[in-house]
Amino acid sequence: MSADLSDIPVVKTGPDFPFETLLAHPKRAVDLIHGATRLVPRTALRALDAVSRRWLLRCSKLHVREIDRIASQLGRPGAYFLSVNYEWGCTCRVAPSPNGETARLIRVLDWRTPGLGHHVIAVKVEGCAAGPFVSLTWPGFTGVLQGVASDRFCAALNQAPMRRPIGLYALDWAANRARVWGMTHPTPAHLLREVFEKAPDFESAKQMLIKQPIASPAIFLLSGTRGSEMVVVERTESDARIHEGPGVAANHWIAKDLRGKARGIDSAGRARAMEDVPTVMDGSFGWLRKPILNPRTRLVMIGDAASGQVVAQGFESDGRATNVLEITR
Repeated sequence: MSADLSDIPVVKTGPDFPFETLLAHPKRAVDLIHGATRLVPRTALRALDAVSRRWLLRCSKLHVREIDRIASQLGRPGAYFLSVNYEWGCTCRVAPSPNGETARLIRVLDWRTPGLGHHVIAVKVEGCAAGPFVSLTWPGFTGVLQGVASDRFCAALNQAPMRRPIGLYALDWAANRARVWGMTHPTPAHLLREVFEKAPDFESAKQMLIKQPIASPAIFLLSGTRGSEMVVVERTESDARIHEGPGVAANHWIAKDLRGKARGIDSAGRARAMEDVPTVMDGSFGWLRKPILNPRTRLVMIGDAASGQVVAQGFESDGRATNVLEITR
């Protein structure tokens, strides 16, 4: 443990974890929302909030009520827009543990926004229908991007390629966002939250990720408790491509019939490098190097659902931002 690095806080909550984490760490939340929106004028942010809230009313009234409370507590614009807008790259692997008895998830999350690595928290959520789970997340965030549910599964969400790119990022982003706002389905992050809250086992989680409609394309990775329980699910809004067994995913499609522009830094290179990453629960992360490690890397996590183990560390553009977190059952 380094005296120069901070610890990742561990927060125990009930099912209302977005609001409870906000109350527990309000400064982290304010610092994050400021960093994410510092270049966006307040008037534009309020307009984006209004559009986002109207969309949420059509597809998820439950989350609207939740984000209403979060926005009121924060007292500044941005809560609605940031709850439904994600711009990240990720590199993940699902594979057996070294002895082959259990399955493991290795997760590296990249994001442009500074501060996400420094301010990441681990939330132990209890009181859900299917059982407890751990989510590596941020105060006030209403979705789930990665987590471990002891005796059930580990799962993570990667952003899918950008559909039908025009070539200018701003226009591509606007066109894709307009398509999302035309949908009446939950975001992929809200679906993954529902999976952690309701799915009792690997197979149930897999079927939810395959079948339930979502507002935008996504790539889900899921590992169960046995060494044979692993799958990568590539999703459009209403269809799925299923890749059973050990697998790697970044931010380009595996399925040849799907089209889109890869996201993040060197998606193909990150995926190739991840194929050789060992599945040991080792917090030294000796395998973490370019191109998997890059200036946008914000979080590294390894999870094993059979043992309930989680190993994680936050990163910023200049390197490690937190001490290594180790959670056991």
